[in-house]
Amino acid sequence: MNRPIQRVSFAVIAIIVLLLANATYVQVFKADALRNDPRNARVLFDEYARQRGLIVAADGTVLAQSVPSGNRFKYQREYPANPNAFAPVTGFYSLRYGADRGLEAAEGPFLSGSDDRLFTQRFVDMFSGRDPRGGNVLTTVDPKVQLAAFDALRNGQCDGACRGAVVALEPSTGKILAMVSTPSYDPNSLATQDFDAAERSWNELTREDVPSRLTNRAINELYPPGSTFKVVTTATALNAGLQPDIRLTSAPTFPLPDSATTLPNNNGEPCPGATGGSVSLTQAFEYSCNTAFAQLVTEKLPGDPFSEFQNTAMRFGVGEDPDGIPMQVAKSTVGDLDGDMAALAQSSIGERSVRVTALQNALTAATVANGGVRMRPYLVDKLQTADLRTVSTTSPSAVNRPLSAEEADTLTEMMILSERETYRSQSGIASKTGTTDPNQSGSAYAWYIAFAPSSNPRIAVAVVVENGNQGSQSYGGVIAAPIGRAVLNAYTGGN
Repeated sequence: MNRPIQRVSFAVIAIIVLLLANATYVQVFKADALRNDPRNARVLFDEYARQRGLIVAADGTVLAQSVPSGNRFKYQREYPANPNAFAPVTGFYSLRYGADRGLEAAEGPFLSGSDDRLFTQRFVDMFSGRDPRGGNVLTTVDPKVQLAAFDALRNGQCDGACRGAVVALEPSTGKILAMVSTPSYDPNSLATQDFDAAERSWNELTREDVPSRLTNRAINELYPPGSTFKVVTTATALNAGLQPDIRLTSAPTFPLPDSATTLPNNNGEPCPGATGGSVSLTQAFEYSCNTAFAQLVTEKLPGDPFSEFQNTAMRFGVGEDPDGIPMQVAKSTVGDLDGDMAALAQSSIGERSVRVTALQNALTAATVANGGVRMRPYLVDKLQTADLRTVSTTSPSAVNRPLSAEEADTLTEMMILSERETYRSQSGIASKTGTTDPNQSGSAYAWYIAFAPSSNPRIAVAVVVENGNQGSQSYGGVIAAPIGRAVLNAYTGGN
């Protein structure tokens, strides 16, 4: 064979080897990624030819189901129960836009039936001549609590449609009882098999000139927590061995270390109940005195105050990569303090660079309620086959103990006192409010975290409202607290 023919032969062989290698890579190593890519229309067509599994609330209420469509796609995804209220939990499944957000995306392979744990069911269905079926996802959501939270938030005291979130947890287990975000949307508008209608809905929901309705503000938005973070700051002091009767300044302002500025109390007034120009830590918490907390972290904490503060926040879950929801959750943070005492003072009251999700703040309240033990939050209780055989069950699990039982009892008593000082307070509740500096809309972020009953907690809640109707004076106790109490009462039967 002459040299030119030999070179051509080697080139052809090399091309064939590369083609075989590429085919192997695509069909073996990239198969799962390509199969699960929401842009893969063939997979969507295949999935719409099978009955996707149910998403079910804790009481058996069906939140998402597939029903016969009567057309070539065979099944239509449907959200029958108050879809706007449950949208942050379910997400949506669309022929046009794929499985997006919520459990539709997070548990997509199981719902579609492609999960390896459903192999036996697929095998039985194939040989029995049945259409392929997906598995069912049973959630921890209590519809009564979810609807109470949605209605209370949607009808809150807001400048226009309320923007905010509510998360409710069972402190002893970490079960998510409610996860609400407003403004919300109807997943049915995107699940329709009318492509034009789905596109119109998508375009409307993603307009840049209006607040996003697709964003799950409960777990994907980070907010400055304001004075609700004083729960973590107080825990820092108790962890460090300081007592609740330690004396702190009651002055109306506190000069920030190494800074020309001062940190004021609310309305620039002295802390109530002062004796000789000072208050106890208990009083500072009860009346939410900023200056006392600034002095606490900059002058009273033993050892390295930065490490004490940051380590306590981390034990509460701030700074961790949350897992197990199973949806993606934004990471809360205290920011980079970098040895700056002024930043530490501002962070102690939940300002500066401190940012948390509503879920994180609900966990903070739930940890105090649970005697100082932080439980891992979870939204999926069970996974079942279409024949109702349980594939997996989520068991409650403790993450750590940020507080001793005695310290948790001390903080509970402080939160009971705080509730008593809150507008239209209610007995049997332990709480802390928060009000931040004005945000871009000109309103403060209004917060309320609480648990009830205070003597034997069964539910913990966090509420955040972005656009209270009183602008910068949209206090957490006025705007967010009524929403939180409505949620607590819906579960405990209080009033």
